[in-house]
Amino acid sequence: MSLNSTKKMGLTTQILLGMFFGCAVALMLRNLLPGNELVQTIFTDGIFNVLGSIFVSALRMLVVPLVFISLVCGTCNLSDPSKLGRLGGKTVALYLLTTAIAISLAMAAAILIHPGNASLQQEEMAFAAKEAPSLAQVVIDLVPRNPLAAMVEGNMLQIIVFAIIFGFAIAQLGEKTAQVRSLFNELNDVVLKIVNIVMILAPYGVFGLIAKLTMTLEADAFTSVLKYFFVVLGVLIVHALVVYPLLLSVLAGQNPITFLKKMLPVQMYAFSTASSAATLPITMDNAEKNLGVNNRVGSFTLPLGSTVNMDGTAIMQGVATIFIAQVFGIDLSFADMLMVILTATLASIGTAGVPGVGLIMLAMVLQQVGLPVEGIALILGVDRLLDMVRTAVNVTGDTAVSVIVAKSEEDFDPAIYNDPNTSGQLKTA
Repeated sequence: MSLNSTKKMGLTTQILLGMFFGCAVALMLRNLLPGNELVQTIFTDGIFNVLGSIFVSALRMLVVPLVFISLVCGTCNLSDPSKLGRLGGKTVALYLLTTAIAISLAMAAAILIHPGNASLQQEEMAFAAKEAPSLAQVVIDLVPRNPLAAMVEGNMLQIIVFAIIFGFAIAQLGEKTAQVRSLFNELNDVVLKIVNIVMILAPYGVFGLIAKLTMTLEADAFTSVLKYFFVVLGVLIVHALVVYPLLLSVLAGQNPITFLKKMLPVQMYAFSTASSAATLPITMDNAEKNLGVNNRVGSFTLPLGSTVNMDGTAIMQGVATIFIAQVFGIDLSFADMLMVILTATLASIGTAGVPGVGLIMLAMVLQQVGLPVEGIALILGVDRLLDMVRTAVNVTGDTAVSVIVAKSEEDFDPAIYNDPNTSGQLKTA
């Protein structure tokens, strides 16, 4: 596959090709040279292992800088004096509420359906669980004694707390810290660029991971991964078609069917781009022109939602955490599950709206409850398809919360919302 051809091809197509060729090459080797030690050494433990391991390491590399820098930037924007008060409080509360509901539903579904199969675990992925700290100690440890040590050790909750405090302090100093704010915005751009660079490696990483899995796992293992895929997909659909409409009906008194119909073009665009940030102009245009959200509200709630509200990502993290724990035979305590909900909810604030960042956030959640990050390799092959679906869920949640907040602030036009002639009138550029 030439460099020019990969540039013309979308990332989704590249990853699907990586999955296909990974399976095809591995199946060919298994069938033509079964049990061959040379194949095991050169391909399974060599080429396939190196490609997959490098990609997983690249994901882990980005966890700390991405969370810290994006959270500082997000807190600075959130603390803008002109956008605080009731509007900010309602918006953030609703976003965090929907995220907590999303991950709770996801974990409950994963526990009930139990997609994880111990046959997925490979010898080199063996893992001994550490004793979990008490809930009281977890609360105490939220505040870092040494922020730099927290970053070195990858203690993500401490990093999140410090980043929020740091960003709030920058915002409170106003123009005195304009240069610092500008620096972090530029650093955020740099980190997101690195994310894009890492995602270029995704097709090759997926090729290596899928090829290695195909070489070493039996059919029931693939059944387990497929089961994981449909659990995540099912919870995403329930959250989009049940939770959001229910909140709209109860909190805003609006017809949820009308909302879902008018969101369909935006959802399709989000699905194709797999990026909340790329979809933001379309989302804002739809909210104002088709759903009656005043620009005074939409210009605040929707950009904030593209950073803070990552319900689809939280659902993936919830199911994936339980799935990986089941694969490794690790029993998560009730405190561990609360920790997953808390960590993923707070982490959603720092999840940038670009493709692939959800996997980096998943690495953070796994680290926080002592699960092996290597388990991400088990789900990476199907994650790109799920990423597209959860992006559509994310933009749906952003808009639903915007409608609710606009209605409560009396910055909402029900005539536009209920007008069937306003559907589908979106910007094309």
